[in-house]
Amino acid sequence: MQRLVAEGVGTFVLVLGGCGSAVLAATFPQVGIGFAGVALAFGLTVLVMAFAVGHISGSHFNPAVTIGLTVGGRFPAAQVIPYIIVQLIGAAAAGGVLYLIASGKPGFDAAASGFASNGYGEHSPGGFSLHAGMICETVMTAIFLVVIMGATDKRAPAGFAPIAIGLALTLIHLVSIPVTNTSVNPARSTGVAIFQGGWALQQLWMFWLMPIIGAAIGGVIYRVLLEKAE
Repeated sequence: MQRLVAEGVGTFVLVLGGCGSAVLAATFPQVGIGFAGVALAFGLTVLVMAFAVGHISGSHFNPAVTIGLTVGGRFPAAQVIPYIIVQLIGAAAAGGVLYLIASGKPGFDAAASGFASNGYGEHSPGGFSLHAGMICETVMTAIFLVVIMGATDKRAPAGFAPIAIGLALTLIHLVSIPVTNTSVNPARSTGVAIFQGGWALQQLWMFWLMPIIGAAIGGVIYRVLLEKAE
């Protein structure tokens, strides 16, 4: 139970901090943090929460990471569904808190603003197509899994994994925000899509499918090619 609570709380903070920086910056343009600020917010949030609760739950905060670690032989399959459930609960709760905060400004419209949702085509920040988004989400999530597995390998320097993982997530966001607004995390995508309520829900399938495929690829790459045999 402690592991599940820690995982849910960590996912809540990740979505609240990362998506909150985008939602509130868009609601209050004078803040003006830009893409780099949002990328840094996601990276810092996962870094902080990995230090805070990583020793309890392993700090996945992401269904794709949970599945990728299972494929990579680092996480028991029996715990995948419970982890994904609490990740989704945490993400949806964070989306709700963000909605309550943002709607405190007169004229705020979650549907019109996009509510930090992930999208492709006309809903991509840079107008990138579906196939571009699919490639981006797959490759970026695979890279993320390789970093996670490498940073937590027994051969890696102890205690530095959250820093490597947080910096990797920041880099991934810097590259892919213009393409899809960066998912690499189905829970993050779902938590805000619920409140956007329109096109974000229609396009949500891609932000489940491709991150999971990418995570599985990353898990296989590390397990087969990079992990030292026992």
